[in-house]
Amino acid sequence: MKQRIITALILAPLVIAGIFFLPLKFFMLFCAAIYLLASKEWGAFVDSKPSSLILYLFGLVLGVTLVFMPIEQVWIKGIANSVLINGLIVTAVWWCLALLMVISYPKTSSAWTNNKLVKSLFGLLTLVPFFWGMVLLRSVNMHHDFYYGAELLMFVFLMVWAADTGAYFCGKKLGKHKLAPSVSPGKTVEGFLGGLVSSMLVALLGSIYFAIPADKMAFFFIGALLTNVVSALGDLNESIFKREAGLKDSGNLLPGHGGILDRIDSLTAAVPVFALIYLIWLV
Repeated sequence: MKQRIITALILAPLVIAGIFFLPLKFFMLFCAAIYLLASKEWGAFVDSKPSSLILYLFGLVLGVTLVFMPIEQVWIKGIANSVLINGLIVTAVWWCLALLMVISYPKTSSAWTNNKLVKSLFGLLTLVPFFWGMVLLRSVNMHHDFYYGAELLMFVFLMVWAADTGAYFCGKKLGKHKLAPSVSPGKTVEGFLGGLVSSMLVALLGSIYFAIPADKMAFFFIGALLTNVVSALGDLNESIFKREAGLKDSGNLLPGHGGILDRIDSLTAAVPVFALIYLIWLV
């Protein structure tokens, strides 16, 4: 636990500083570095034998998206590029599929567990939208208010962190009913609900901070609720792939925390889903 706290105390300020102070181009490089580290770890889910092939493949796919979506075209006259919006819609469909995978696990795992191509595709559907969701939210209204997008992104991070913290303490104190025993035996319904309450309290504070108009208040809280539910799904989804690969953690890069994927699993779902909700309901 001591090592875990020390790592968090070092890592959290660096992440927050990167979100708030990096110019967009450097922020994209920051996100790309996280993406590539996570891609390397996903390679262990695809194949038990260490290989750089997955890293090259994931890097190539990200590079191709950057060629077709240069930074200057993320927003066009204050409107998000339709290609990005359609990509986020595909992401929402992927997380619906991931929900079915969690519910039906392990009965349906035989359909994909031995297929490296399918597992690679699942990784791309998880990590590429996460990268673009981060960039999209960070760049919201950036020319008029440099920090507004950073505040939006930080709001999502705080909701997820609150959900994780609430789930941990409520699950430890009150947990009796397993949430998804086949996927992650340690998670409980009570923990999930505790995390949901904690994150919605953050959403309440967020509605005040961002001065959400009355006519959009319902959309804001529905969006926050969906974001928090899908963040739990991101955690469970990664647990499936670790279980299938026979791994306790996705890596050992972060002492006391495991790998990069272990730290961003909830965010890989929450960030792109919130970005889509923001573009559809809250802009």
